[in-house]
Amino acid sequence: MRTFARLTIANLRSFVRDRAALFWTIAFPVTFMLLFGAIFSGGDTRYKVGWVDLDQTPASEALVADPSVDAVLDPVLFAAEDEAVAAMKAGEVRAVLVLPRGFGAAVAGTAGGTLAIRLYTDPSSAQTSATITGIVANLVGAFNQAASGKPPVLRLQAESVQRQAITAISYFVPSILAMALMQLGLFAAIPIVEQRQNLILKRISATPVRRRTFIASNVVTRLLVALVQAAVILGLARVVFGVTLLGSPLVFLGFVVLGALAFIALGYVVASFAPTEDAASQMVSILQFPLMFLSGIFFPLEAMPGFLQGVAAFMPLTYLGDALRQVMVGGTPFVPLGVDVLVLGGWLLASFAVSARFFRWQ
Repeated sequence: MRTFARLTIANLRSFVRDRAALFWTIAFPVTFMLLFGAIFSGGDTRYKVGWVDLDQTPASEALVADPSVDAVLDPVLFAAEDEAVAAMKAGEVRAVLVLPRGFGAAVAGTAGGTLAIRLYTDPSSAQTSATITGIVANLVGAFNQAASGKPPVLRLQAESVQRQAITAISYFVPSILAMALMQLGLFAAIPIVEQRQNLILKRISATPVRRRTFIASNVVTRLLVALVQAAVILGLARVVFGVTLLGSPLVFLGFVVLGALAFIALGYVVASFAPTEDAASQMVSILQFPLMFLSGIFFPLEAMPGFLQGVAAFMPLTYLGDALRQVMVGGTPFVPLGVDVLVLGGWLLASFAVSARFFRWQ
């Protein structure tokens, strides 16, 4: 029994000393739980929706001020349908609801037939679009239920801001590519730290090979892998699912290069401060999961609490995913493409400056 106890204690000590095992067993699931808890603990979410009242009757004006509407939608009033749709394409609102002429007469039961309520959504933001459509469908259903015993007075007419018919998988390809570029760049830290830990960098610094040549070679290698990665993802998406690139191939290529460089530079920041390979692996893991789940590439930003939306607005993956989504599928923007370029360029320059200042060769 004494031998069993000693072996058990020795095994526990060995496990606790293995920081990687300790992280993946305890710290990682706890971090994951706290992360998802923060994402989905924002309470009731209100979606900013362009509101076009073409009826201008007491019934239509009362609807926009209805507490049940205000609880789930944040109406932004527009005078014209085209103006509201243009604002949606600019990323100012997430959907557009149009109350046509005759709304008041329809809900009062004095109009013949069924009146169509138009709702514009963006399929590239699938979760947000589905949620808003469900909310508006419930409103339409409530009016039809109030007219019990009579034919439905309203019906929902769904419209898309997309000009082309695009399959559902098309909207996930930009997010998957953005995630792949992020991981490729961050994981550049691990082999660099391994080479420093094994004194390979020290030996290289003693050779005629210039340090900047060595670094440039590593960066270009990662960049070439990123380009191959993008080509494989797009190629498979096209062959298997029929996904096509709607935007400019040159603009798309530019964002792939800029995004890859920004995250490679961020990977070198990790390599600058990680003392060991295990530490670098843990630092990369801690970075990549908040980046994936708080950047809006898989979960709508509106579903997050306000403080997390502020965090997302600081993350480089938010802007890479937004840029790729705009170029690849014509999605409504989080910010204009020029802002995406500035933010990603800022992260690239800042990360380069930090790694140049703190990177150690031994």
